Amino acid sequence: MDPDFWNDPQRAESILKSIKLHKKIVEEFKKNESSVEDLETMLEFFKEGEITEEELDKHFEEVKSMIDDIEFKTTLNQKEDELSCILEINAGAGGTESNDWAEMLYRMYLMWADKNGFKTSLLNKVDGDVAGIKSVEFEIDGDYAYGMLKGENGVHRLVRVSPFNAQGKRMTSFASVFVHPMIDDSIEITVNPADLEWDTFRASGAGGQHVNKTESAVRVRHLPSGIVAECQEERSQHMNREKALKMLKSRLYEVELEKQRAERDKVESSKMKNEWGSQIRSYVLDDRRVKDHRTGYTVNNPDMVLNGDLGGFIKAYLMWAGSNRN
Repeated sequence: MDPDFWNDPQRAESILKSIKLHKKIVEEFKKNESSVEDLETMLEFFKEGEITEEELDKHFEEVKSMIDDIEFKTTLNQKEDELSCILEINAGAGGTESNDWAEMLYRMYLMWADKNGFKTSLLNKVDGDVAGIKSVEFEIDGDYAYGMLKGENGVHRLVRVSPFNAQGKRMTSFASVFVHPMIDDSIEITVNPADLEWDTFRASGAGGQHVNKTESAVRVRHLPSGIVAECQEERSQHMNREKALKMLKSRLYEVELEKQRAERDKVESSKMKNEWGSQIRSYVLDDRRVKDHRTGYTVNNPDMVLNGDLGGFIKAYLMWAGSNRN
């Protein structure tokens, strides 16, 4: 109600976003609190013979699931967890096989985002020579996108009977996934313009004559760190420059976060890096299983997972990571 509230629009929007987030948490808590009270009432009804044991058990399992969900969400307690994220997928060695696997992962994360109410926007994509993609970067926009997906960092391994092999051989493919927090106005990252080197180039892929004739895509290199960001999402070179700079700042922020994590716990940090540098999850299609090698969590329905059902893996990782920190 402060008449000067909107004098600083960026600050105002940041406050409104924070209020919305806290409101959602309070509403969820009240809903769960009401369900626990209902369970207590149902227990009294059961004792009086007014409801069956099956009805009581059913409501108990529902309430237990809700409380487990609250416990899971308390693991998202780092400042960066509530941010949107940039997800980057790179095909490993293996040509067409790995390119196809990278595209399957891209589809999986797009479907996960859609099912969970997140918005996605493509930032940069390099198609494979025959099929699939060599690399892709895209933004997943929404509250806690980074917190939910940060455990996807690492190498993902696919084992299947190859559709590209005439002999029908069983093939193994690899692709790496990197998840970066997408910084917003609540986090300040200062970059010296003199430390930046800019390039422009023609965007690849669909887009009509405009894409082919203008150098709207941009690439920025941060000279002190060597970090590079590219964007060809927008038709305007100016808009691509803004987005590329935001991507670069997000990566610089993540580098700083990694330094802080290392200082807090050098042993755990180095252990985590080693795990993220090796395969974190295997998708074995003919054996009908997907297994996370850090948590041991396994699903015996690869199709369901590849169609974006990642909730179990995300929850298992966050609970595992949280218990390892404690």
